[in-house]
Amino acid sequence: GDRWPRSDLAAEALRLGRALSSMLPREPEVLGLLSLMELQSSRFAAREAPDGTPTLLADQDRRRWDRSAILRGRSLLAKADALGRGRVSYCLQAAIAERHAVAASVQDTDWPQIVLLYEVLGRLAPSPIVELNRAVAVSMATGPATALAIVDRLGASGALGRGPLLASVRGELLTQLWRTNEARSELSVAVELTGNEQQRRVLQGKLDALYSGA
Repeated sequence: GDRWPRSDLAAEALRLGRALSSMLPREPEVLGLLSLMELQSSRFAAREAPDGTPTLLADQDRRRWDRSAILRGRSLLAKADALGRGRVSYCLQAAIAERHAVAASVQDTDWPQIVLLYEVLGRLAPSPIVELNRAVAVSMATGPATALAIVDRLGASGALGRGPLLASVRGELLTQLWRTNEARSELSVAVELTGNEQQRRVLQGKLDALYSGA
């Protein structure tokens, strides 16, 4: 059948999450999942340009974020914490989303706290994607050189395989370190391997900027 629009899928997921939460009101994982969905959905209106191209977090108009959804997400996370059973995986992910949601800008975001949350999440539910996201947070908290070392270790492990994620993050870090030729090479790989046309346009824009000297 036809694919549902993303907004419809998100609305249905929230409806199911709320129904589950009403049946299991004292389950922190359920509260954490619903909190995460509310916080993530709060950014939907600002996450894409009219042509469908993704808008990066740093470029999003935060005035378009849904403050009601943010309040609901924060309330759910507080309710999960009040149970006193410790933060489970979804609660940790919601806490990361909350740090983004309450920040006035990328620069004002509490990146050290986000790094800490990713470290705890990595111990509780280790995965190469968590480690890659931790590297991005580290780059914001302490600089790209430290983050690049994390990404290089992850690449050497082969945990992410051959895909665009590792190459795109590595290309961004190399750009920040003014290692332009290496950055071009990594972003070229990311463009080649990315199957999503909208994401490819974002990566191609970064690559073009490197060649134009922007």
